[in-house]
Amino acid sequence: MTNAPSTVHRPAAAAGTIQVWSDLLCPFAHVALHRLRVARERLGLQDQVRIDHHAFPLELFNGPHPRPGTDSEAVGLGTIEPAAGFRLWTAADWLYPNTVLLANEAVAAAKAQGLGPAEDLDRALRRAFWVDNRTIGHRTVILEVAAETGTVDVDELTEALDSGRHRADVMTDYAIACTDEVTGSPHLFTPDGTGVHNPGITVHWEGPWASGFPVVDEHDPDWTETLLKKAAG
Repeated sequence: MTNAPSTVHRPAAAAGTIQVWSDLLCPFAHVALHRLRVARERLGLQDQVRIDHHAFPLELFNGPHPRPGTDSEAVGLGTIEPAAGFRLWTAADWLYPNTVLLANEAVAAAKAQGLGPAEDLDRALRRAFWVDNRTIGHRTVILEVAAETGTVDVDELTEALDSGRHRADVMTDYAIACTDEVTGSPHLFTPDGTGVHNPGITVHWEGPWASGFPVVDEHDPDWTETLLKKAAG
């Protein structure tokens, strides 16, 4: 028996954007986005290229986020991109966010306010987790982080979260993530159709996943300039 063809498809990246599919707790995505933002500023393309975030919710594929896997990957990737600000989780174990679906929903809701607020919230949530050890799956923390951006309308975001009207956006992203149109977290696309999964990094595991550790075989940040110039046209 064959599966029915998917009725959902990845939307094309709009002009002037780089479409990013990722999980908020994915350290590879944290590195890719950090490198992308740094290169965008260096090239002076902050106003020409925006990041269009989409959810690749790993927990819907694999179950609750496991802290050992996240910790071990952060150690491996922190050695190649220390400026990204990786920190091991040092808060209480029971505060670890093993789900971030509501945070994904918040980014989708912020996108209704514009790509700028969505990008700011996504960046702030990642920093809140990776650097500050905050429980970004919790409603109160999400709204506190949103207020700290200075660009997200928190009253509007609160109403959107409480009504759940952007939950379907996350689930549509998940349905697309289940197809072969998106490989994993992170996967980046430009308006000309170029797609790159986990750009610039090749890695292998020593020992079992989550109890061993990742070894980065190669990493090259030069991919950022190519994608940014494609997006800027």
